[in-house]
Amino acid sequence: MRSIVLDTETDFPGWRRAARALALEGVAPEDALWSVSEPTDLFAAPTPDASPPAGTFSVPRALVDLAETAIQARDAERFALLYRLVWRAHHGEKHLLEDAADPQVQRVQRLAQAVRRDTHKMRAFVRFREVRDTGGLGPSPAPVDDATDDGAHDTDARTPAAGPARPGLHEAPGHTPRAAPVADPAGADLLASIAARPAGELSPARYVAWFEPDHFIVEANAPFFVRRFATMQWSILTPDRCAHWDGEALTFTPGADRSQLPDDDALAEYWRAYFSSIFNPARLKIGAMTSEMPRKYWKNLPEAAAIPGLIRDAQSRTDQMVERPTISPPKERKMPKVPATAPADALPATAAHLSGDLVALATEAAACRRCPLWEPATQTVFGEGPADARLMFVGEQPGDQEDLAGRPFIGPAGQLFDRALVEAGIDRATVYVTNSVKHFKFEPRGRRRIHVKPGATEINACNVWLQAERAAIKPALTVALGATAARAVLGRTVTIGRERSRPIALDGNAQAFVTVHPSYLLRLPDEDAKAREYAAFVEDLRHAASLLA
Repeated sequence: MRSIVLDTETDFPGWRRAARALALEGVAPEDALWSVSEPTDLFAAPTPDASPPAGTFSVPRALVDLAETAIQARDAERFALLYRLVWRAHHGEKHLLEDAADPQVQRVQRLAQAVRRDTHKMRAFVRFREVRDTGGLGPSPAPVDDATDDGAHDTDARTPAAGPARPGLHEAPGHTPRAAPVADPAGADLLASIAARPAGELSPARYVAWFEPDHFIVEANAPFFVRRFATMQWSILTPDRCAHWDGEALTFTPGADRSQLPDDDALAEYWRAYFSSIFNPARLKIGAMTSEMPRKYWKNLPEAAAIPGLIRDAQSRTDQMVERPTISPPKERKMPKVPATAPADALPATAAHLSGDLVALATEAAACRRCPLWEPATQTVFGEGPADARLMFVGEQPGDQEDLAGRPFIGPAGQLFDRALVEAGIDRATVYVTNSVKHFKFEPRGRRRIHVKPGATEINACNVWLQAERAAIKPALTVALGATAARAVLGRTVTIGRERSRPIALDGNAQAFVTVHPSYLLRLPDEDAKAREYAAFVEDLRHAASLLA
């Protein structure tokens, strides 16, 4: 009997090396005993440290891919079952996966399907809650070697730190296995650990989520959340494994307890409000809803608290909808033409504009109906910052998170902007930040709201508020972030490449400065280009700050 002890429940590289060595030595599946961390057979001989047998063999690429997914299943027999398939492929059954009636193939396929379903549920039902940095509590988790890992099919395999390096199973060219991530053995206080930052740094928001997966999917699934929430600093806590992203490195720590999740916060209220707003009582199908959103996940979903009331009131709300008179859609409104840069006499002659009171201006802007964007948007998102700021930043328009929160530059692009400000030596608390357009323009796609670039009509209509902000603050330098902002500030179409990173004279001894919008950096697919453009953006901010010296 041969005993094989794997490092973790998802030690695919270890299983792969061992399976190859066993097959080359002629060890039959029934003579191999698989376990994790500690051998379960006290009388089994340990795996020898001698060099593996010489030789090589290949198995279908599809089998390697299937094994890499199925090994995440919470099934104690999965290692042995997968080795049986390798053994059979090594002994001539190259097309065994094509036999849909084969019991062993069926079982492995069911395991892989369960893992994929669990992965989908994790991506759909993870809900982050905001926590504030408590400042330098505990050590930071150890960095993971494969922070750029893409999950099941990456292109960067590394040899684990422990154990002798051995060649793996050979499959079709171009495929390499997912590297085993590095874990932090400490993690006594996870929230304190993820809050650790060097003294003197700013304290950005951190986001923590709790999820209870059915299978061991956290490590393979974490890179998805890195790509999706690259500019957030977050932790996903689960009973088996915890994933942490600090904006640069992906790390893992041992499982956590539900009690370590912070209490309810404003983000949870946004989830409830958003879910309630998109709920259509006339299309309620409880069976379909609970199939897609199983009840076992409800305890971790903030919006689930609204479900019983929505179901209870669905029939009465539907009856009310039926009883309402039919309303014809309004005729398309013809927007009044507004000049690109509104002169002073084009501003509404109100006390707020005359006084230059930013609070009064924001209150007035909240009732703005100069263009149709106010109707689908949640609220007006006015600028924020000190009334005597010498430096003003102008973006394009609020995004989804800004629309919900009512504050500019707090979403992914805003967090990247904050990071760049810090590196450029600019304190955000001393600058005024606003947008050219004050309402979120979007198109709905299912339950998502997709950003749509504002047109000339919306930019011109909203320009009175931007001009009022500039008149009230009188900044020495106005930095336009992107082409939309540059058009709003300068009153003309602007090519970023031609106008970027140079002072442009404005009225009243003020200056303008044009650079890219942070969202442009987030959209770059190439990591090298993203790093290069981010460095250029930070340098632009430094240059802008130097103009005020």
